[in-house]
Amino acid sequence: MKKVTPSPPDPFDPAPLSDIAEPAVSARLRNPRQSDPVSHIFTIVPGVDTATLLCHACETLASLNVLITDLACDLESSKRNVALSVQQLAVVGELLVNRALDNIDPPEGLSNV
Repeated sequence: MKKVTPSPPDPFDPAPLSDIAEPAVSARLRNPRQSDPVSHIFTIVPGVDTATLLCHACETLASLNVLITDLACDLESSKRNVALSVQQLAVVGELLVNRALDNIDPPEGLSNV
């Protein structure tokens, strides 16, 4: 039986960086110990309890699940398969976070497993 091999993907053609982003990225690549200015844009307030963090992570993963499922419906072939793979990873992440929440605060009537 002859195995059909797919043609290789098109070469990656990254979009050129803006005049503002280029110096920041270049400086970061030249000196990896330099702090990344972008990493300070999104922060979590210190002192937030674990259950709250897990609840927000779960809601974020659930939203990602919906977004990527909707996107997959508009795609075909290997692009659809990639989107569905990402969707499955989001579902697995959501399941893991939900289990962690159950471990922290088990639902009534269920024993800790």
